[in-house]
Amino acid sequence: MSQLSTIPKPRRNVELVLLLLALAVGIGANMLVGVDQEKAFDTDFWFQSSLLALAALVFHVVLRIRAKYADPVILPLVVALNGLGLAMIHRLDAPGDDTGNNQLRWTLIAMAVAIAVIWFLKDHRILRRFTFISLAASALLLVLPLIPGISAGEILGARVWIRLGPMTFQPGEIAKITLAIFFAGYLSSNRDLILLAGRKIGPLQFPRFKDMGPMITAWLVSIGVLIFQRDLGSSVLFFGLFIVMIYVATSRISWVVIGVALILGGGFVASKVFSHVGLRIDGWLNAFTDEVYGRQFGGSFQIVEGLFGMANGGLVGTGLGQGRPNLVPFSNSDMIIASFGEELGLIGLFAIVMMFLLLFTRGFRAALGTRDAFGKLLACGLSFAIALQCFVVIGGVTRLIPLTGLTTPFMAAGGSSLLANWIIVGLLLMISHTARGPVDTTPLPPAKGAESKGIDTPTEAVKHL
Repeated sequence: MSQLSTIPKPRRNVELVLLLLALAVGIGANMLVGVDQEKAFDTDFWFQSSLLALAALVFHVVLRIRAKYADPVILPLVVALNGLGLAMIHRLDAPGDDTGNNQLRWTLIAMAVAIAVIWFLKDHRILRRFTFISLAASALLLVLPLIPGISAGEILGARVWIRLGPMTFQPGEIAKITLAIFFAGYLSSNRDLILLAGRKIGPLQFPRFKDMGPMITAWLVSIGVLIFQRDLGSSVLFFGLFIVMIYVATSRISWVVIGVALILGGGFVASKVFSHVGLRIDGWLNAFTDEVYGRQFGGSFQIVEGLFGMANGGLVGTGLGQGRPNLVPFSNSDMIIASFGEELGLIGLFAIVMMFLLLFTRGFRAALGTRDAFGKLLACGLSFAIALQCFVVIGGVTRLIPLTGLTTPFMAAGGSSLLANWIIVGLLLMISHTARGPVDTTPLPPAKGAESKGIDTPTEAVKHL
């Protein structure tokens, strides 16, 4: 009897109820947009709503078959955020613009890829075998935008896109996943070496210089992205990802101290050496100065107009379709949070932030529940990648920090970000399936030609941690 009581519950029915509520939020927002534009319940509305609902329900069915113990809250949260983003992008489309339909196409592609990840990835621990392959893939993905013939050139001051026929794609979005896999594999295998060796200075235990190689490498990669691709946001994201993962692996605050020092030092030098970084910081500090506001490149017009738009929204907002968010440049991508702030108000914006917070906590909960060190680090890294991206975006729009050019996960226009973040969702769902499911003490078979290093069984993971 006691044995039966410990059997975990799949909770897929809970997910289905939440998923229907999430679809009601996204489709309802799209309906309100249609009412304002006098296009409510037209053919496009039913077609778009049906495709989103069908994709979400297919995803749910796949989870019932392949990952029935996966977290029941993650998928509904992401569908709600994605649905709201689709509604706002559709609302901001100018006559003849197809951005909303293009975002829907990318949503369907991204969800299909995430479903493929869940269907074919039977155990997330298999990814540990590709630790150094992931590092090589990350390097290739970051170099691609600089290769002539493939590169899409400089767009809006950054060189982060490649051209795939008529489309552009940002490979750096995929690189954050491969880097997370590399960091998780490397740190789970070398945790003891990094943790035990070093010198204590006061209350802090500092690592040996040779053990700082991965951090220096990550720092150089982020600086390289900043120099050659002129992308401040991705630079912050990549290095922040490594700092958090090494802190989770070692619980040493000294790594955070070193990392913050490298960020501050690199940021100060970059602001003096690279004009685009200096202009971003100047636009942040002196946003309301006439000279900075009217500057053609690196000015603060976008930030200030976004702040005015959110102020116009007040507490409850102007209502979907009733504001003027299209006055802000890139209102459907970089500044979509300001668009929501104007039309949904402070309450609506807080609701969106709360959904993101719930998504992060469910990812961290999966990390706590899984029984292998690699899975813990990977779930933490992937969850933090979304969390840091949200912080950087919302912080930039609200002028808490300089604007970086990153996009809001699941909501902003852009297929690259949407694809990468849905893949992250697929991986988090698989990790949570392992964490919440029955304990499997069967070790993974070693890779051909070499024995598996690190932790492959729950017993070893408990001893190790």
